[in-house]
Amino acid sequence: MLPNTGKLAGCTVFITGASRGIGKAIALKAAKDGANIVIAAKTAQAHPKLAGTIYSAAEEIKAAGGKALPCVVDVRDEQQISSAVEEAVEKFGGIDILVNNASAISLTNTLETPTKKVDLMMNVNTRGTYLTSKACIPYLKKSKIAHILNLSPPLNLNPLWFKQHCAYTIAKYGMSMCVLGMAEEFKGEIAVNALWPKTAIYTAAMDMLGGSGIESQCRKVDIIADAAYCIFKKPKSFTGNFIIDENILKEEGIKNFDVYAITPGHPLIPDFFLDEQPVIVTKKPATHELKEEEAQPPPKPRSGAVEGTFRIVKDSLSDDVVKATQAIYQFELSGEDGGTWFLDLKSKGGNVGYGEPSDRADVVMSMSTDDFVKMFSGKLKPTIAFMSGRLKIKGNMALAIKLEKLMNQMNARL
Repeated sequence: MLPNTGKLAGCTVFITGASRGIGKAIALKAAKDGANIVIAAKTAQAHPKLAGTIYSAAEEIKAAGGKALPCVVDVRDEQQISSAVEEAVEKFGGIDILVNNASAISLTNTLETPTKKVDLMMNVNTRGTYLTSKACIPYLKKSKIAHILNLSPPLNLNPLWFKQHCAYTIAKYGMSMCVLGMAEEFKGEIAVNALWPKTAIYTAAMDMLGGSGIESQCRKVDIIADAAYCIFKKPKSFTGNFIIDENILKEEGIKNFDVYAITPGHPLIPDFFLDEQPVIVTKKPATHELKEEEAQPPPKPRSGAVEGTFRIVKDSLSDDVVKATQAIYQFELSGEDGGTWFLDLKSKGGNVGYGEPSDRADVVMSMSTDDFVKMFSGKLKPTIAFMSGRLKIKGNMALAIKLEKLMNQMNARL
């Protein structure tokens, strides 16, 4: 862990989405120096599923050694942003650092993303970041420290990061484009940078995306807090950078990253937008096309883990499962016992088999045979396989999510 130096004593740090998770972790790190923290977040009353409010965060910040100003702020509301900025300036005399952390996420493809979700992501991520920055900039210009830090990724234009969740990528990249533009616009006056984790970070959002057990494949929020602290210590001339948490901490001399792991030694999930993915991501899906003179039906595997898994799946099928799912899944598997397999949960009683389904598949999933077996046995969450590039999905994402629920029911038998 990175030690505190006291550099931020008396500084005012305005953080959106600071009632929990990464935002609160950054707040607590700065509070240890004796900083003033403006907690700009929506949660004023306890949420039934998400721990933490702006008031409980304020108590933790005070206990850590800082001062706190809890403000109810929905970054979609320009008036709420302006009011919080005015309150902060009145109470603490100015603003030295802005952290744009508030964000919304929906990992859905174009046809499966409702307009309401598109608007939410655009308005919270891109517009909210822009408006909060705009409101704070007049005061940041007066500060000797003057930092804006957006929790957003490098602008990676690899189509891989657009094809499965186009709206989310556009909204998140909007935050990064604010860095690109404002760093140049306010060069010499305000340092504007982006920070992004190399691996998945365990937060409430990750818990919802990955389900129980996902934490062992994540790092703690502390690594982002330490990385942000490193950035705040740098001069205004350090600007326009897209920083990866692990990289900047290595520059600070940190060598043991196990201290940041939820489960030290356990494999970690790489985060979105970074091209450090398994080779399977960059390979084109096998087409299984043969020249006319050598075309022949593929031999059906007679044994192996994949066939054994499908056998158990078949034994678990029922009219109730079919009625609840109403989808046909096709699996393109690479590796031993691979090839094309299907799971028909539309026909009466359901069916599984080798080869393509008789009717068009609603969802096509491409992965290795090892990952397929791990997914159905509960050792690999489909959401996490998708996020890390080990699983590629074409078709109806909502029906793909339904399959995960079915897998959970079968885990005990597999």
